[in-house]
Amino acid sequence: MTTPFCFRFRVRYNECDAQQVVFNARYGDYVDIAMTEFFRALGCDYNSILEQGLDNQVVKLTTEWQSSARFDDVLEVFVSAIHIGNTSFTLQADIRHADEARAIAVSQAVYVMMTTEPFEKTPVPDWLREKLQTGAPGKIIDQSGR
Repeated sequence: MTTPFCFRFRVRYNECDAQQVVFNARYGDYVDIAMTEFFRALGCDYNSILEQGLDNQVVKLTTEWQSSARFDDVLEVFVSAIHIGNTSFTLQADIRHADEARAIAVSQAVYVMMTTEPFEKTPVPDWLREKLQTGAPGKIIDQSGR
């Protein structure tokens, strides 16, 4: 089995709270950035989707934490599609500590496919469905500075 797409980054000081761990709301940011980079790795960055009169909208985001991350930790977010429906798809983000392989959190984001004009629900196009099913195995975007 190949490793799914990975977005690697370093926790910044301003992302931590008074307990000196990553503030819980920052995980939504981490997931959003990882999903954006996942789409870029699929060859369909956000702007190219918009140019086709399409958009996607997060309708549900859940996160379950297993452990804490701290300032200067390097984290890896492994992204994969776990469900592709008619007008929606679900991406999973497994967040792990890069050096220890320790599970930090698992997030699932449900997206609904939309048209840009008018802004209404539309089926996931076949070309995107195929890209989501294939994923971007083995691709790594590394912003950790390593």
